[in-house]
Amino acid sequence: MSSLSARLLADFLACMRFYSRLPVPVLPFEAEPYAMLDFAKSVRVLPFAGWLIGAVGGLALLAGAQLSLPPLASAGFALTVLMLATGAFHEDGLADTADGLGGGMTIERKLEIMKDSRIGTFGGAALIMSLLLRASLLTEILVHFGAPVAALILAASGGASRVAALLLHALLPPARTDGAAWAAAKPLPSTLLLAVLLALGVGLSPALAGVAPLRLAIGLGLMVLAAYAMAGIARQQIKGMTGDIAGATQQIAEILFLAALASRIGL
Repeated sequence: MSSLSARLLADFLACMRFYSRLPVPVLPFEAEPYAMLDFAKSVRVLPFAGWLIGAVGGLALLAGAQLSLPPLASAGFALTVLMLATGAFHEDGLADTADGLGGGMTIERKLEIMKDSRIGTFGGAALIMSLLLRASLLTEILVHFGAPVAALILAASGGASRVAALLLHALLPPARTDGAAWAAAKPLPSTLLLAVLLALGVGLSPALAGVAPLRLAIGLGLMVLAAYAMAGIARQQIKGMTGDIAGATQQIAEILFLAALASRIGL
């Protein structure tokens, strides 16, 4: 294996460990397999790691369809497996963001609430709406495209939405000096460019299974809009970003991508 291949594989494994709870082997050439993810360089392969994480949910979706479960039950099963695979990583960020931005009156109080592990009314409502929207949209996708294509769409969403959240690292400074966003370095311009290009490829990949490329492109465009909108909100509310803001961005980006695919507007 060449040194470049080894570095890319190590980056991929590091992303899998950070973004999921899936069992990831430690390979002999990994110097510090459990160190903090190197956001400056390693996230260049995040679209592939996100695709694989999404594919775990896609396999669950296929299993539900093979067992002749109702489409909504298959969608719910897929989302449950995804949350188990990630430890509800991004769902936690969404809930904390909703509680902090919705319940705090000052920047300090908003950040304090976001750091609290307890879930409040805003966070609970955000979680319910996220799961409801994703389940209903995935159900429509499953009915319209069939289980194999729906599984590919879910995998593509997993890869592209995590890069949408990654954009916040480039758009905003950390909001505090003791959180994950502070510990994570900004992606290098070359790293971010490669991640974005790979995310475009991953996001458009369901076109190979017959999904309209324009619909996929609209979904990807909505993801980018979600990232910039969340960056604007975070800049106004807390003067920077946190890991929770990134998690909320991933959830919103995924919902918008699925909405573009589930829409009945003829394209």
